[in-house]
Amino acid sequence: MNAQATIGYLSNHVFFGALSDETLSFLDKCSSKSEIKKDQVLFHQGEAADHFYVVLAGQISIQMPAILGPSLEIQALGSGQVLGWSWLISPYRWSFQAKATEDSELLVFNGKAILARCEQDAKFGYELLKKFAELMSVRLDAARKKMMDEWNPAGFA
Repeated sequence: MNAQATIGYLSNHVFFGALSDETLSFLDKCSSKSEIKKDQVLFHQGEAADHFYVVLAGQISIQMPAILGPSLEIQALGSGQVLGWSWLISPYRWSFQAKATEDSELLVFNGKAILARCEQDAKFGYELLKKFAELMSVRLDAARKKMMDEWNPAGFA
């Protein structure tokens, strides 16, 4: 994806569309396209987090690793969905695990470069923080609901 195509994609994206042209241009400079094969793990819970992603094609499973047995799928993300917020919040470690459930194409963003810009430019940082705070809320709510559905402990709602 060239710069013009990436900026066009981001400007029409529900998550990024309201951001300024300058912000979109900077995000474009911090992005690259990547592919991941089915069953490949994109990142593990607890690893250093320094990127975020947009799923261009395919499907990525957000998972909570279990102590014993298989991981619990929290959400399945498809085309157009944003993945990853741990790059923005200290201690910069992944809170979940992500695994491809089918061959997938991703737009990968360099979180370190973007975080450095956030630290230098409070307006830029606040714009992104508002977007990613909403994403965190959605992801954590999905995790809570999924764990309650799966584990259904007595006395908890």
